Amino acid sequence: MDNTSWRLVVLWHRMLQVLEDPSGFSTAELLGNAAMAIAALVVIWGALRLMGINLLTEIQNAIERAMH
Repeated sequence: MDNTSWRLVVLWHRMLQVLEDPSGFSTAELLGNAAMAIAALVVIWGALRLMGINLLTEIQNAIERAMH
């Protein structure tokens, strides 16, 4: 297992330990994580737009195809 994979395993294990403890995250940490997740989604959406992929149109088209 390379160094990066090992780090991910350790990080995942630590995250599971923290999540098991109800006092593991404060409200500020949860809000901060939510803000980072939203920021990541906005960045991904912007990158897709730059590549010429309109995600909202693709989702709308998929829903319309599923309805017919």
